[in-house]
Amino acid sequence: MRRARQKRAATGQPLTATPPPAGGRFQPLTAAKAAEITDTAFTILETIGVSGAPETIRKLALGNGAEERADGRITFPRSLVEDMIAKACKRAELPGFKRDRGIEIGGGRVHIGTGGAAVQVLEAETRTFRDSTLRDLYGLMRIVDACDSIHYSLRPVVARDLEDPLTLDINTAFAAMKATSKPIGTSFFEPANVAPVVEMLDAALGDASFAAQPFCFASVCHVVPPLTLAEEACGVMQECVRLGMPLQICSAAQAGATSPASLAGALAQGLAESLAGLVLVNMMKAGFPCILAFMPFISDLRTGAMTGGSGEAAVANAAAAQLLLNLGLPSTVSAGMTDAKTADAQSGYEKGYTIALAAQGGADMINLSVGMLGSIMAASKEALVIDNDMCGAILRSVRGVEMFDGAIDLEMIERVVTGEGHYLGTAQTLELMTREYVYPALGDRQSVNDWLESGALTVWDRAVARVAEIEAMPAPDHLPAGAEAAIRARLPIHLPEIQKA
Repeated sequence: MRRARQKRAATGQPLTATPPPAGGRFQPLTAAKAAEITDTAFTILETIGVSGAPETIRKLALGNGAEERADGRITFPRSLVEDMIAKACKRAELPGFKRDRGIEIGGGRVHIGTGGAAVQVLEAETRTFRDSTLRDLYGLMRIVDACDSIHYSLRPVVARDLEDPLTLDINTAFAAMKATSKPIGTSFFEPANVAPVVEMLDAALGDASFAAQPFCFASVCHVVPPLTLAEEACGVMQECVRLGMPLQICSAAQAGATSPASLAGALAQGLAESLAGLVLVNMMKAGFPCILAFMPFISDLRTGAMTGGSGEAAVANAAAAQLLLNLGLPSTVSAGMTDAKTADAQSGYEKGYTIALAAQGGADMINLSVGMLGSIMAASKEALVIDNDMCGAILRSVRGVEMFDGAIDLEMIERVVTGEGHYLGTAQTLELMTREYVYPALGDRQSVNDWLESGALTVWDRAVARVAEIEAMPAPDHLPAGAEAAIRARLPIHLPEIQKA
């Protein structure tokens, strides 16, 4: 077995991919607690409601059964919310640019992705931080394209070398599309920017159409906690619905700051905010693909700063996944938002337990989970490949112990115990080597002596080498050259045409 594993590592033979596993076995909330929090969310919507509704949203809501308080807050009767949940999309397809790299969101099938819109990157050679650029965005997403345990990529960094909002929105979507054929996500500064981006994505597909293959979703923070609608974001939602771009709508209140300090209170408010967005989307178009990004952030109450790597963040986001899974709604939560500034032991343990609990809790999508550092203020290619290794093990843990035909073979046990006394050469062991087991690409399993003799490389050393290996590969070429040329001729694309290692 060891020789076979070493041979696999030496040849770079890819491991057999497995479909995303179903989470939901871990339930941080008892049934009674989950029911109480959910009931409280309905009560918040029915009695407190939301403020800040722009006139178009106000008319839409009131015309579809919502009510208006004397102070102008829009409230949603419980029966209306329940009706909209019943009409809502329960399974959202997110195809890739290559359709077969797509994913289906819903039902607790766990998918891991990027996100965070960081403003800095960590330079591997100097271990210093600098402002992120469009090339960094492309480079990070190109790494995602080569990572088996990362299923989609939402903008991990902001291209701070671009200032005009429309130019930034166009180039963000273009860089993501060019870097990976997996599903991508983007965001928009204002509603008017949606149409040019959708037209570009549609042109890129050639014979296909974006309406039939919407490989890019929009991440929209429709609410500014506590319980205030964001005018521009609501307009973006309307444009995305009109143009057929799937939505990931986000509530990200910070417990102790923009939501109650109690985790139960934060969860109730966040669920209400998420459901308010769902109701509005389904008023726009019933059953439209809409994924609820219910991401309860946590404050360090000593300073008021966000802490992404805390135990509270881990359990709160797992609970958020549980609440949405109970309602049968497609979910996104946040995890992996370590407070560490580099890929050190703190980063490892904070990412490990936050992502593991979210996955075990049945989150359909886990945003912000890989490549991020410094409470999502910075990103790193090397952290990204380390996290990919970790996520492979986490996804394996979500699969649990699988009972399949032949899993327990008494005849084989009889032969082994009365024969050679070990299972290393049995047909079952050889067959299950890549189906039952997941092997790290960067994690070291050598003996101490072998590790010392091979150079005593750390996981960071191996990550640097892996990033260089990926960047030396031919760049992804799924975007047809003719379509790219036409897009560049028509739009202000700032990403260089030739990407060098």
